[in-house]
Parts: sequence; structure tokens; C-alpha cells
Amino acid sequence: MRKLSMDDLNRDSVEEFKNKKKIPLVLVLDNVRSLNNVGSVFRTADAFMVSKVYLCGITGTPPHRDIEKTALGATESVEWEHVPDTLELVKQLKEQGYQIGSVEQAENSVKLNKFIPEPEQNYALVLGNEVFGVEQEVINHSDFVLEIPQFGTKHSLNISVATGVVVWDFLSKIIR
Repeated sequence: MRKLSMDDLNRDSVEEFKNKKKIPLVLVLDNVRSLNNVGSVFRTADAFMVSKVYLCGITGTPPHRDIEKTALGATESVEWEHVPDTLELVKQLKEQGYQIGSVEQAENSVKLNKFIPEPEQNYALVLGNEVFGVEQEVINHSDFVLEIPQFGTKHSLNISVATGVVVWDFLSKIIR
């Protein structure tokens, strides 16, 4: 086995990527503090063809060197928008036909391994603040809560890790 070079990978240019059809998923960052986490979400969104990233509330926005440190240029390829109020965005997305899922630990949550996306349905997944998680009012307006099963002594995952887990799971289920 030989490790592949960047030339071997034959990646799309930013313009080619922007013109490709994306998966029916947007990510909503609800008051995420860490700019490194924001950058990591952009990189994951690029890797898995997420349609758009919404940066809500206090979530930092590009251009910023701490975002770019982990995004590695993905802020140029992934469509994004800053929205001041997460709840207002969630209401707008629902009106546009999106199914809203908050990634959180909550009563009556759907375990990630049991979640089956509906074909042709658009989804918005809300990921919350590193300390407080997704705002309760946003959860109240969600169609479902998606929970990543965990089996260790810790009670949560870093938002960038959680994003990678849920987005890959979503993509793997729709490309079967």
C-alpha cells in the first residue's frame, strides 16, 4: 500500500465543488464559542458535501485566523451565513420544509444508530454551545432530537467530533 499524494486524490477546485449537488443537509451552529470548532465544522461540511452552514448568535464568522487554522480553506468552498437568532432561523427553515433535528441528550431522543433519513427530505441539524448545548427553546421547536450513543464515563463529545459523527452517519445512510 502506498499513501496517496494530493495529486493522486484529484480533488475538485473550489468552483467545481460549489457547482456540485450537495446532500440535503444544513448545519446550524447555536452559539458555538470556539473558533477552532467552527473551522472544524467547515472542514467536515466540505468533506461530506453539506449544503450550508449557519453560524448563529455568538458563533464566530470567517474570515478569522483561528477558524482558518482548522478549516484549511473550507470557508471558501462551503456556503455559509451568519444569523443572529437560532430560534428564528429554525422557524424559517421549518417553513421551508426542513426537518429540524437538535443534536443533544434529551428525553425521547432518537439514537443516531436508529435514525433513518427520509429520501428527498431536507434536514437541518442544530449543534450547540460547548458548555450549555442546544438552547431548550430551539429543542422545543425541533422535530426530533438526535443523540449519539456514548458508553464511557464522559457525558459529551466535542462539537467538532459530534459534527463529524452525525454528518458521516447521515451521508452513509443516504448513499446506500
